[in-house]
Amino acid sequence: MDLFTIENLLTLMMLTLLQAVLGFDNLLYISLESQRVEKSRQASLRKLGIGIAVALRLVLLFVLMKLIQYFQDPVLHFNWEGVTEGTFNIHALIVLFGGIFIMYTAMKEIWHMLSLEDEMHLKVETQSFNKILTMVVVMNLVFSFDSILSAMALTDNYWVMAIAILISAVLMVWLADRVAEFLQRNRMYEVLGLFVLFIVGIMLISEGGHLAHLKFFSFPITPMSKTTFYFILAILVIVEVVQSRYANKLSRLKIEEHQD
Repeated sequence: MDLFTIENLLTLMMLTLLQAVLGFDNLLYISLESQRVEKSRQASLRKLGIGIAVALRLVLLFVLMKLIQYFQDPVLHFNWEGVTEGTFNIHALIVLFGGIFIMYTAMKEIWHMLSLEDEMHLKVETQSFNKILTMVVVMNLVFSFDSILSAMALTDNYWVMAIAILISAVLMVWLADRVAEFLQRNRMYEVLGLFVLFIVGIMLISEGGHLAHLKFFSFPITPMSKTTFYFILAILVIVEVVQSRYANKLSRLKIEEHQD
């Protein structure tokens, strides 16, 4: 098949945009986790993590195209009549465990930020470069499932999808340092980022439950749509901005009162 056809070029543009949109939560995760290693190695971790993950994502794309049916075949079924039931496949299990891990990570970091030590300064726990790198690569692959399966719904051309993944990787490498620098300069937004990750975890769990046809008391689990996710994200950002400006205004009023 000729790669440079109008249809393939239009599909490539759509896939690149799709990869960029779906990669936002992944980029946020990478930026936050990279802060847990030595400052001098943070940029290297982000670039290396994205590079390794992209290579594995291309392999995953090839595997999914060849073995997609095996990821969709049921591997586990249970039925507790009147209470819960579900039929799990490999895809559902990966998405579910990914969501649980992200929620755990977000809550652990939020709890850590509330634990003030050393004269009200946050204690930053430096962790192993290889440990954080492994976490970044693994979670990148979890995020990859949605974007790859969405891409496969648009085209069956491996090279079109591969080029879109590579373009999105370049954008992620370019944006990762900027997002991390912004979070370091504006630490208050780090809390916002962690809550966004928490919502990402909920979204993945709901999607995994939907893929597994999970039901509780005969009520099926329905997936959170991307539209809902971005709407919640917009509301969180607006609330954070308004609250920050209001806090700054109160601080100025208190200073003026003391001066008077």
